[in-house]
Amino acid sequence: MIRNYLKIAFRNLVKNKVYSFINILGLATGMAVAMLIGLWIYDEFSTNKHYKNYDSLYRVMMHQTFDGHRGTQLALPYPIGEELKNKFPDFKAVAMCDWGSNHSLIYGDRKFNKFGHYIGEEAIDMFSLEVLNGDKNPLHEPYSIVLTDETAKSFFGNENPIGKIIKMDNEHNLKVTAVVAKQPKNSTLTFDYLIPFHLQESLFDYIKKYHKTNWGNNSWQVYVQLNEKANPESINAKIKNVVREHFSDNQLMLNVVKPELLIHPMSKWRLYGDFENGVNTGGYIKYVRMFGILGFIVLLIACINFMNLSTARSEKRAKEIGVRKAVGSGREQLIGQFLSESLLTTVLAFVLALIMVAISLSFFNKLTEKEMSLQLSNPMFWSILVVFTLITGLLSGSYPAFYLSSFNPVKILKGNIRVGKSSSLPRKILVVMQFSCSVILMIGTVIIYQQIQHGKNRPIGFNQKGLISVEWTNDIDKNFDALQHELLSSGMVSSVAKTNSPPTQIWSNNRGWAWKNSQPNDEGVIFSTIATEYDYIKTMGIKLKEGRDFSREFSTDSIGVILNEAAVKRMGLKNPVGEILKWNGGIRRVVGVVPDMQMESPFRQISPLTIIFQKGWVSYLCVRINPSVSASEAISKMKPIFDKYNPGFPFEYKFADDEYSKKFNYEELVGNLAAIIAVLAIFISCLGLFGLASFMAEQRTKEIGVRKVLGASVLNLWQLLSKDFVVLVLISCAIAIPIAYYFMNDWLKQYDYKISINFSIFIVVVFLAVIITLLTVSYQAIKAATVNPVKSLKTE
Repeated sequence: MIRNYLKIAFRNLVKNKVYSFINILGLATGMAVAMLIGLWIYDEFSTNKHYKNYDSLYRVMMHQTFDGHRGTQLALPYPIGEELKNKFPDFKAVAMCDWGSNHSLIYGDRKFNKFGHYIGEEAIDMFSLEVLNGDKNPLHEPYSIVLTDETAKSFFGNENPIGKIIKMDNEHNLKVTAVVAKQPKNSTLTFDYLIPFHLQESLFDYIKKYHKTNWGNNSWQVYVQLNEKANPESINAKIKNVVREHFSDNQLMLNVVKPELLIHPMSKWRLYGDFENGVNTGGYIKYVRMFGILGFIVLLIACINFMNLSTARSEKRAKEIGVRKAVGSGREQLIGQFLSESLLTTVLAFVLALIMVAISLSFFNKLTEKEMSLQLSNPMFWSILVVFTLITGLLSGSYPAFYLSSFNPVKILKGNIRVGKSSSLPRKILVVMQFSCSVILMIGTVIIYQQIQHGKNRPIGFNQKGLISVEWTNDIDKNFDALQHELLSSGMVSSVAKTNSPPTQIWSNNRGWAWKNSQPNDEGVIFSTIATEYDYIKTMGIKLKEGRDFSREFSTDSIGVILNEAAVKRMGLKNPVGEILKWNGGIRRVVGVVPDMQMESPFRQISPLTIIFQKGWVSYLCVRINPSVSASEAISKMKPIFDKYNPGFPFEYKFADDEYSKKFNYEELVGNLAAIIAVLAIFISCLGLFGLASFMAEQRTKEIGVRKVLGASVLNLWQLLSKDFVVLVLISCAIAIPIAYYFMNDWLKQYDYKISINFSIFIVVVFLAVIITLLTVSYQAIKAATVNPVKSLKTE
């Protein structure tokens, strides 16, 4: 019986080639979109799941109150690791970790900048890092380094790297003690190398001098592994006041800042990382849910196409159904027949969808910055796809099967079955559903694009063009004066400045500032901090609002500070230049005011900023290229100068405008995905409209012939055949607009700097939807209208 069903199904597909093609292509496109989004969601949920201790790994976080707002951060004080390790037996292991940085690694004539971490030795077992070669506990030696297999190969090729000496930053010799497997791209802990955490104390005097016992500087991360029977809620209660206990005599910390520790499980690091007023409010999971819904909607649109075309062609198969019922076929058998046709169509669409996914996956990986694969050798993957295909087939074929099998055989054989307005109503409802979804996606895509452009057009307060940054090194520190002199003498550079963070980021935030008429609680207000020396304003291309830059002509500038407009406003200073501020046990004199510079998220409110004169606090060198020369010429002339004075490091630089554009990556990813999904949803909907228009033209062939004989023009007939579809699309727009407004207005609430949704967006989208509809159905309408009426009147 099943074999017979499939044979008849195949014959029907071959007989109706155009409709079969539309059905298969529409379903395949919908399934391909759903598969790609499914792979993306799977990858998101798979983050960190390759770690054996996934369920027992946590990171320590801290709530603090600043200026009345309760914030949650990962940055913690240096001594906290030893405290947790020694006083809380619930922790099986504790590993301190820095934020990671690039360092120059040299072996022989091979020199690379690589990214890595200073990390506690427990991390190897905690993160179940696969040691491919060398010591199983490789970070216990103080001057050791662990390389990934990829990094080891770049230095040593096929040579055994264990025991070899690598020079870091052209200064420190480190012994390779192990090689570990490179971490997957969807890991939280990614690196090219690892170095023992406590080596920082030996390499950097300021760590031992200022941070080893300093509970007020939050600059490190802490990973912990819980014992098997440990209760996370109980641990949170135990460690809650660890930091506060070290400020027992500091009323500001106890009553205003109120630091509280907590542990956050690895299962929530990726998708549930957002906190608001001390409460976990979700995070990236909202995008996973959103695109999951969008994937389902696109698949649903494709299924609606199948339902519409199948039910629309019901008259063509009415006699077949009547005869089958007359000779004894039960309704269950007819349902089985039509479902088998649906499943055959779906299987063919599934094969085509797999080909589409295989072809587009590399592009999709590049777009989403992932490393996803089809996993064709994974039985679970195939099980999911089989279930997915069956559900799609049943979903798309259920309504036509039950609808067609319900025809009365007596009425069919008497020729009394006609598809009138009542029978076409379900099709119209489905078309409205299709286009409502498509219009919502179109509106959402336009609003996302406008929000991105709104952020890009926001004044940033400094000149990005021709500004590059180079990481500060010990070699640059030793040779800075000579390096600066030669760069300026080359004519390629107009100015150079030291800074503690790159031009498009702020790496330091500090509290404890006091000003005229400030209250004790104001010391808890956080101010972003940029540390620099001379020529920072000039190099950054900042136009001062008041005052001046730090100058060698004024010795008092060693205690100078420059404020941004947000800081002036927060302090309530009417005439800021010359005001005396207190901070860090000393005084600071305001020498200038700069505009609010956009250095962090372009969609967030700009924080109060203090630019302080501070020698020795340097992480980056900012270089302004001479505007009269091209960037490529300047870089080529600068390279030998940097090679001369920074010999232990490859000459690597970043353009400020390129780095700033990366701030939009997140929103652009969302926008690009939404745009692609919207285009494909519209394409699938148009396939359905094309098929329905073709069917309607075929159904009304005789009517069209009569009208032409009576004098109807091609334009009259085109209007006749097109108006029904235009009405349906306008109804779709009326339904879609309020829904889209509600969801997009809610989406915009996450941004401080955002657009207002303009009604013109909806007018444009409605116009586009109508134009797309007319273009889709016009071919069939005009084709039917231009047929010779003699031929039309002969048809039966």
